[in-house]
Amino acid sequence: MTIPDSAGRPSMARHRRFVAAIVIDSIGTGVFVPVSMLYFLATTSLTLVQVGTALTTAGLLALPAGPLAGGLVDRYGAKPVLQAANLAQALGFAGYLLVGQTWQIALCAWLNSAGRAVFFSCYGVTVTALAVPGRREHWFGLLGSVRNLGYALGGLLTAVAVSFGTRGVYAAIVVVNALSYATAFVLMRVVPNVRPEAGQDAAGGWGRVLRDRRYLSLVAHQLCFAISLFALNIAIPVYAVNVLGLPGWTAGAVYALNALMVGFGQVIVVGWLRGRIRSRVLVAGHACFAAGYLLFLAAHRAATLALAVGVVLLGAVSYTFGEILGGPITSTVAAESAPDALRGRYLALNQLAVTVAGAVAPAALSGLLSTGAAAIWLPLVGVSVLGATLATTIGKLVPAAHSRIGGVECRDRTGSQGC
Repeated sequence: MTIPDSAGRPSMARHRRFVAAIVIDSIGTGVFVPVSMLYFLATTSLTLVQVGTALTTAGLLALPAGPLAGGLVDRYGAKPVLQAANLAQALGFAGYLLVGQTWQIALCAWLNSAGRAVFFSCYGVTVTALAVPGRREHWFGLLGSVRNLGYALGGLLTAVAVSFGTRGVYAAIVVVNALSYATAFVLMRVVPNVRPEAGQDAAGGWGRVLRDRRYLSLVAHQLCFAISLFALNIAIPVYAVNVLGLPGWTAGAVYALNALMVGFGQVIVVGWLRGRIRSRVLVAGHACFAAGYLLFLAAHRAATLALAVGVVLLGAVSYTFGEILGGPITSTVAAESAPDALRGRYLALNQLAVTVAGAVAPAALSGLLSTGAAAIWLPLVGVSVLGATLATTIGKLVPAAHSRIGGVECRDRTGSQGC
């Protein structure tokens, strides 16, 4: 079901509470993520290994949550499932105030990880319904910009708070995060519930989804794109500071540059790209990722410290353009390639690729990084080449990927994609 949007443009006024919920959610995430490990080390007697084990266990146990949510979305609509995700995260973060043992952290972290997976499994369904065909890249771009600015603001507030370093400050950060999810839960009450229109065929369920080879190729592309996205949080800051020996502020500058470019530039770039074939833009995005990785590698041989800093920042710019070009389009293609009656399941499978990348990337990237500069950046260049190849493939197989940005999706009489 599509809810018409006036003039086909992202309407901040018409859907302001949904946008506000996304902003508040992202600020809360931005507040806690930078200090998650520090919080448990400061408020419990557990070791770094114990905390890391608890969080990893929670993340792995949360993997099935997204696919399970997909079936619920197709049956009951996205709104109640979104609200359940908000509530789970509010309870999970509130529980952090009471934890003291490994299993307690794992339990609360599972609520948060599962809630996050469920939220993003529903998110695309809701955005697809709020925006008319032809303007969905703009909606995904707008909300991506909003989220990045929220993360940046949350991170800034955390930087100020952590400078005090007291247990009370850490507790206040957790309380703010829990309240942000509770507030998002309330704001979501007025968002229209997104359910398949009556009479649409949902036969086949997950079997039909898993047999859709065209969509599976799209999910494989999503996995490559997601691996590159996780490089920002895992590989780039450690490489800049620990391997290259650059000043600590370099890592912060990379984060800030990324957040500001995505926050202020994504909607503008999507507007400039109107009329371009989506798959070709995805290929360009992977090329930007690869160029960024090669620049990071080149920084290892920079003659001076100042030159190394400049090359790293230039690499961060190229990398961020990859994110800007690919983010809204991967979301739009994934949403428009799914039949309405099974969109919850389809997008849950697509989100599972992101979740798997998030689970695998820390160990894989840190392991590669420990063996040298070439060992981390050349494999990531390979991931970008594979991503570009898959983008070309889905451009031939998936009509939504071959469509032009700002175009209207095509569907046949069965509700499957086709022109």
